[in-house]
Amino acid sequence: MKLAIVYHSKDGHTKIIAECIRDGAAGVQGIDAVLIPTTDLPSHGDHEKDGGWKHMHDATTIIFGCPTFMGTVTAEFKQFMDHTGGIWHRQGWRDKLAAGFTNGAALSGDKLHCLDAFMTFACQHSMVWVSQGVFPSGTGDTRTNRLGAWTGMMAQSDGDKGPDVAPPAGDRETARLFGARVAKAALRWGPCHT
Repeated sequence: MKLAIVYHSKDGHTKIIAECIRDGAAGVQGIDAVLIPTTDLPSHGDHEKDGGWKHMHDATTIIFGCPTFMGTVTAEFKQFMDHTGGIWHRQGWRDKLAAGFTNGAALSGDKLHCLDAFMTFACQHSMVWVSQGVFPSGTGDTRTNRLGAWTGMMAQSDGDKGPDVAPPAGDRETARLFGARVAKAALRWGPCHT
């Protein structure tokens, strides 16, 4: 079963989270997880036949992710969202599973607004949202779901640290667990789109 992770990363921190989600999902037997950077997507043409667009079309599940920037999704991710208008009009992603993740330099930084934007976007496409589902184990850097997110996966990366050390181990593990959760949901409930 195919699972697509479409994401935008400015400085590499969010890419690390996307890779951890992919690793968690790919660790579930029967799941083929693929990363799709928004910067690699052709913006025009027949979306369902071009590169990453085809992967999303073929997937039963799509996970959306980007940094929280100025309290919402990045301009680059919003551009991707806007390019799905034709898919929306045909309801091409109807009943696919969806989930989302975000990363930011601040502990809060209005990350929930970014996740809500992903969820609203998924609902516009008539997709079925899968929540975080990883129980918080504390607030230290090594703890899972240390930011206490439930709508989707949240990570935090100190702005003065590179992606080799930030986000911290707990956020990376949370991302792996989140990827596995979404993959298991895909096996349980997908493929159900028509």
